[in-house]
Amino acid sequence: MTADRSHSPLSGRVALVTGSGRNIGRAIALSLAAQGARVVVNGHSDAAAVDGVVAEIEAQGGEAAGVMADVGRDEDVARLVRSAVDRFGSLDIVVSNVGIRRKQPFLEITPEQWDEVLRTNLSAAFYLARHAIPHMQARRWGRLVFISGFDGFWGQVTHRAHNITAKAGLHGLAMALAREFGPDNITANTVAPGAIDTVRDWSQYTHQQREQLEKEIPLGRYGKVEEVAAACELLCAERGGFISGQVIHVNGGHYMY
Repeated sequence: MTADRSHSPLSGRVALVTGSGRNIGRAIALSLAAQGARVVVNGHSDAAAVDGVVAEIEAQGGEAAGVMADVGRDEDVARLVRSAVDRFGSLDIVVSNVGIRRKQPFLEITPEQWDEVLRTNLSAAFYLARHAIPHMQARRWGRLVFISGFDGFWGQVTHRAHNITAKAGLHGLAMALAREFGPDNITANTVAPGAIDTVRDWSQYTHQQREQLEKEIPLGRYGKVEEVAAACELLCAERGGFISGQVIHVNGGHYMY
């Protein structure tokens, strides 16, 4: 038996979560759906993973649709947003979650690689906001959440200049949007995960020894994807409506700002 979500906190809202076929994005999509939102699940290369998340949401009585798109391309994002509105009638919540993290010495980063990382990690949020905000203005309600990372606030490690720049820029963008579109009842915030237990390409994390990191974190463990999703859920709900232009660090006290 599936749950009746008609009186859930996000009932009637439509959410789009990019990069939601696995890991943090998947957890956010499932969390928002559990709160009653109709969710557009997005991925770029793994359609089976996207379809799997849609099936999970539907199995729990929610509504979801999968749309494949490269969020590093403005025309793809325009199509993604249009698909969400065509399918569900509006768009109220956007979570920009896609990111690539390459470990490269600065002097070995080519202009093409620099542009690719910034386009995927930072420009994607700009494209999403640009296409989604008019729909939010029409309903005088909107939530923009950008998934950054603690490397954008502390620097974290060497050999990631492009990623660190993009992650820091995401919060700058959130603050600018919060100021400009607050009068439309649209909030914009950043969530910065710390060391989170995810499936990843560990060849890009040779600088991090898991056991050493766990010793450095006051809570003594990696975070869970559901804990990042919980922060997003708060920011997307009515009860989080007075939080705007802020960053929530989900890092177990590893770094305190």
